[in-house]
Amino acid sequence: MDLARLLHHLATTSARVRRAFPASALRSIEQAIAASEATHAGELRFVVEGALDGLPLLRGQTARERAIELFARLHVWDTEHNTGVLIYVLLADRRVEIVADRGIHARAGAEAWSAICRGMEAHFGAGDFGRGAVQGIEAVTQLVTRHFPPAPGDRNELPDAPLLL
Repeated sequence: MDLARLLHHLATTSARVRRAFPASALRSIEQAIAASEATHAGELRFVVEGALDGLPLLRGQTARERAIELFARLHVWDTEHNTGVLIYVLLADRRVEIVADRGIHARAGAEAWSAICRGMEAHFGAGDFGRGAVQGIEAVTQLVTRHFPPAPGDRNELPDAPLLL
């Protein structure tokens, strides 16, 4: 167990999450997702978690492990064309993870997702959470659009509104 990480997670309150992602930023993220999904057959889900608590934190759960857990729990994997993409932010660790369903991941690859995450983290490190999130969504949009153009009769399968945990 990493004591510094434990203390950092304990100090990351819901008020800190609201300061990083105020209502205006959440609206911008939702609008960016809606605009994104109009250009491709993918489904994006954006989740912000302030900090891990309890057993996951004590066991040293990583942001990647948590993102994979949420990918399943939120049914991002359960889209018609296997093109669900979860963008997960663990604020206490200042980490971003993208988990993509097998349909899009097979075409995009881990390196592309990692580059988008690191770009978002650079914005977050400068305290620019809203802009970093929207630019990350735009980068995901370019990638998904390249491989999965809009499909006739495509429907919105996942909520566009960001989820704060």
